Amino acid sequence: MSSLSTFAVRQRLIDIARAEVGTVEKPAASNSGPRVKEYQSTTTLGGTGWPWCAAFVCWCIQQWWKDPASRLALERAHGLKTDADFEKWRPKTAAAFGFHQWAESRKLEMFNDAPAHVLKTGDIMTFDMSHIGLVITDYSDRVQTIEGNTSDTGSRDGGGVFIKTRRRSEARRFIRLLPP
Repeated sequence: MSSLSTFAVRQRLIDIARAEVGTVEKPAASNSGPRVKEYQSTTTLGGTGWPWCAAFVCWCIQQWWKDPASRLALERAHGLKTDADFEKWRPKTAAAFGFHQWAESRKLEMFNDAPAHVLKTGDIMTFDMSHIGLVITDYSDRVQTIEGNTSDTGSRDGGGVFIKTRRRSEARRFIRLLPP
């Protein structure tokens, strides 16, 4: 798969996340609501009312599989041929740091020395504050992300899906889903 087509497929993941920007909890500050419950249902943690940043990323990845080009890229990169293969492979953790174990067990590229790496659209960024988001753009010292369970004013724990710009130094790790 060429670099251009890999970028296009990684961009599809971001497009899925971007379409959710503005989704908010209902009622406010409840960690719940119709759409939030959909995100939470993609994890192994039942119910609702719990922080859902990781569930949002799980949901985005689950939706990504439904796109034919993304499906082909995931098949080529990870040997996923069927819905059952994908379901075994995809993340289902409700914990931001749970993504580290998931990525390690899938032998995905994972790094914490981000200044030595140029981040790619669609990479996953976990934060020291036990939070997670999807990378849109790498600005060297800052990273633009799409995050669930955040606020538009700066908090990591908030009431919706928003585009954020974070300092790279806030990152704990980065996970690459597809090769560049």
